[in-house]
Amino acid sequence: MTESVRQAGDASPEQRMPEWNGDHVQDATASDGELLGVDPSELGDEDLIREMQSLHRTRLDTLRHAADSALANHLRRTAELETEYLARHPGREVDPSRLRGV
Repeated sequence: MTESVRQAGDASPEQRMPEWNGDHVQDATASDGELLGVDPSELGDEDLIREMQSLHRTRLDTLRHAADSALANHLRRTAELETEYLARHPGREVDPSRLRGV
């Protein structure tokens, strides 16, 4: 098993973001009061998938190089979109090859 390289006092990205509160950002608005992204419940299935694909495509770059506020927004938006997807597809197909043997 691999060991974490994080020291005991190190915080996760979620813990380092002051606006992050466990599963969502406290204030999902930009400094000018504009909402950051369309409400996922208002997106059609194709748009929801496209938005998730875009976030996943930019994930590593955002994690490694973006400002803390951009990372916090990325984490919030990913959580919003994935939560909406799971709410729409509670019985989603699970690929048996993706299951781990016990």
